[in-house]
Amino acid sequence: MAHEAPSRFGPGRRLAAFFFHHPRVGLAFLLSGPVGWLVLAYIGSLVVLLIAALWRLDPFTAEIVHDYSLDNFRLLATSDVYRTIALRTIGIAAAVTVTDALLALPIAFYMAKVASPRMRALLVVAVLTPLWSSYLVKVYAWRIMLQENGLVNWALDPLGLSGPGFGNVAVWLVMSYLWLPFMILPVFAGFERIPDSLLEASADLGGKALRTFGRVVLPLVFPAIVAGSIFTFSLTLGDFITPQLVSSTQFIANVVYVNVGVANNLPLAAAFATVPVVVMVLYLALAKRLGAFEAL
Repeated sequence: MAHEAPSRFGPGRRLAAFFFHHPRVGLAFLLSGPVGWLVLAYIGSLVVLLIAALWRLDPFTAEIVHDYSLDNFRLLATSDVYRTIALRTIGIAAAVTVTDALLALPIAFYMAKVASPRMRALLVVAVLTPLWSSYLVKVYAWRIMLQENGLVNWALDPLGLSGPGFGNVAVWLVMSYLWLPFMILPVFAGFERIPDSLLEASADLGGKALRTFGRVVLPLVFPAIVAGSIFTFSLTLGDFITPQLVSSTQFIANVVYVNVGVANNLPLAAAFATVPVVVMVLYLALAKRLGAFEAL
């Protein structure tokens, strides 16, 4: 009885050969897991958030009614309180982003173009070190420094000045400190990609330092600034712990937290939570229109 000849290649080799001859199928197979998880965990959660924002809370029974209306969004648009909170949150997020960008530009430029390799490594470690400590520890440290008998008032007292205390300025200071590494690292990477020959060519053509920075360096590093600003802006929009610890004013995340955990008004919380999402979508669309992603 004749035996059938064994297959030359196993199933794994045949599958690898199939993917080799069909690279698009292989790429789709590799991306199916991450993309499926993204659709399920991220986009799916946003869809659920939007659906919940269309529900309403029965004022008599305090039960969530699963019918659909725009009442929650109408309340957010017509209420002066919610408009003020939204504008305050967006304003602080913009202030933090601009502050971190102004601080990150000289630091990142020095790290990428001036510092020696050894000093550059030390500076990178110094930038990363705050990320290794607990978020709450850093916020509480700032809370201790900003209180009436804290370090800030102690340092400013000989000059006849006093610290900001607790409030919006404190939120701006603390968040600018918290998210600064997320701005420095992308800008540093952007500066490293700029060839030194471009700076030398600008100097040979008579370009002064400020002109070289504005006409040559800044346009090339602008996508990196946008990348960093996405982190600082979005993280500030969604933070509720820092405002709760160093300020008595309300921000979007604080209102969402109260409505979910205390007032049990999930529809209103979901509606207000869509505001940062819409703001970030508009911001990304504007950045794309300005060409910020073309050089990434």
